[in-house]
Amino acid sequence: MRICVYCSSSSALAPVYQQAASELGRLIGIRGHELVYGGSTTGTMGLLADAARQEGARVTGVIPERMVAYGIADQQADELIVTATMAERKEAMESRAEAFVALPGGFGTLEELLQVLTLKQLGYHDSPIAMVSVEGIYGSLLAYFEALYDAGFAKPAYRQLYCVTTLPQEAIDHVESYRSADLPDKWFL
Repeated sequence: MRICVYCSSSSALAPVYQQAASELGRLIGIRGHELVYGGSTTGTMGLLADAARQEGARVTGVIPERMVAYGIADQQADELIVTATMAERKEAMESRAEAFVALPGGFGTLEELLQVLTLKQLGYHDSPIAMVSVEGIYGSLLAYFEALYDAGFAKPAYRQLYCVTTLPQEAIDHVESYRSADLPDKWFL
């Protein structure tokens, strides 16, 4: 299975986040999956890709030209796709993925996660989505989702769009055992 992982390009992170990225990459390789990711050698992105590669996973990196200019592109990737824009990068990653996992990350990770959640809500894909909430990092976002459900901005059934885990292994288990959910239409008619 081709698993798209969203995570951070920052190297200024606590060891617990680095360990989670390495563990997820290791599991992707050990369990015979392929990695699709943001194509950087820095931060948890680099750790993820290195660990996946060490365990035999095929690695596809997708990176915009602007980041290539910084010298951080994963030249060891089995396939390195260079895009003109961030929007093209997201599309290339999404089109290659059969599952999505979001590790802790910054604004980019959040934006990518919200896009695949929205696309799933609207029926553009039915792939599993898992968030690995290391150290409870996604707690505030999940509380916001609950506020959306409570206020009627989203249907409570949309909790089925995603799975929240605390460990990389739980995210991989979810991806491997995923069954489509019967979700209602978005619109309250």
